[in-house]
Amino acid sequence: MDLTGKLLIAMPGMGDPRFDRSVVYLCAHSDDGAMGLIVNKPTTDVTFAGLLEQLKLSPGPFTRDLTVHVGGPVEHGRGFVLHSPDFESAFATLQVDEQFAMTATLDILEALSRGEGPSRAIMALGYAGWGPGQLESEIADNGWLTAEASPELVFDPVDAGKWQAALRVLGVEALTLSASAGRA
Repeated sequence: MDLTGKLLIAMPGMGDPRFDRSVVYLCAHSDDGAMGLIVNKPTTDVTFAGLLEQLKLSPGPFTRDLTVHVGGPVEHGRGFVLHSPDFESAFATLQVDEQFAMTATLDILEALSRGEGPSRAIMALGYAGWGPGQLESEIADNGWLTAEASPELVFDPVDAGKWQAALRVLGVEALTLSASAGRA
């Protein structure tokens, strides 16, 4: 099963408070493990302008005000930009699929600071990572639901409604979810 380019939707009672009501976009998934970015948890202490200042990048008059997200519990000091595929770094851009790409190099932040770069983007600090078989085990244990990703949902600037919107992609309402799984 390859879930690259899909959404993970945290189930109630998953047990890890870092992922409570999280929506994770999976940038990569293989037999070696998985890597994704939480797309609905904005940071409370880091702004995009502050991040640019810390990196000694001067915001220009057309700099977009991106919300900085907590991308996951791994490598909090490392930045990732999940974006539309209309930007490709001269150094390294992962083209996830025809709708999404991910870049983790300084040149995308330079472009965004000038008001250039991809037409749609989410900035994330840190990422969510799983070792071989770990994600599959968490899904089997009722920790996650999987759904198709859409740019409208992922790049929606209103983070508070993304978890419920992701559930609606599956035709599920939050009130109908149970924290326990059954086995037949």
